[in-house]
Amino acid sequence: MRSRRITTHKIQAMTAKGERIPMVTAYDYTQARIVDAAGIPMILVGDSLGNVVLGFDSTIPVTVDDMVRHCAAVVRGSERALIVVDMPFMSYQVDAETALRNAGRLLQEGGAQAVKLEGGKPIAPIIRRLVDAGVAVMGHIGLTPQSVHKLGGYRIQGKTQRSADALIEDAFAIQDAGAFAVVLELIPVELAAEITKRLDIPTIGIGAGMYTDGQVQVLYDMLGLGLDFKPKHAGDYATLGLTAKDALERYAADVREGSFPTQANSFHVDLEPAAAEEAAAYGSTNAANVQHGV
Repeated sequence: MRSRRITTHKIQAMTAKGERIPMVTAYDYTQARIVDAAGIPMILVGDSLGNVVLGFDSTIPVTVDDMVRHCAAVVRGSERALIVVDMPFMSYQVDAETALRNAGRLLQEGGAQAVKLEGGKPIAPIIRRLVDAGVAVMGHIGLTPQSVHKLGGYRIQGKTQRSADALIEDAFAIQDAGAFAVVLELIPVELAAEITKRLDIPTIGIGAGMYTDGQVQVLYDMLGLGLDFKPKHAGDYATLGLTAKDALERYAADVREGSFPTQANSFHVDLEPAAAEEAAAYGSTNAANVQHGV
């Protein structure tokens, strides 16, 4: 019997009890199985798949169809984790009805339990409309990758008093609209601590320091799967990209010199008993025929 999934209520209860919440991204079935087996309570199917899976230089080209497909794979690969899926660029900013239609696809076809929207006060009415329709929503403020061109690149947000005050207002607007949690990305640790202290809903940080209620990381960054760049906030847990590169180089060398595959990697004829008896009888008949000169 499949285990019951963690709910948004459980996530909020964890925060109320002072439990820190780990969260990571996953983009396919196998990743989801590994993350779920590790006991991570929340998985984000991030539109960061545009960068780490599809090879774009931003999340902007990612479509609702992309998110539905990858979300469904993650849901199939997990049993316990709460699955949150990003609503991609222009899938919710147009109007509330467009947002509701696309959120419905992500829940119905993708199988997610919640959606995540980027933005503060301007997005609050959209969040409210989704929540009123029964959709669980996670907010996202600070660095919002879908607005990277407007922000002038991937830069720390909230460094001035004016911008910090604006982010605090955004956080309250998201909470008041009914979001069950909010991601704080790439903001000063002091500001993240202040927002966390003042909000009733959980804060999930990424590049926001140690005082948030939880942390989220891109799986590729946390595991060191990239060969060229690793964000400062990703931590030092593994360098699987270099490990994989070394394994592939050794495999290629073994193939070139003929040392792979070996007998241990090969399969051999294993005749069924009846087939073996038939082969033996056929051999005896041939021998007799040869002996009698036929």
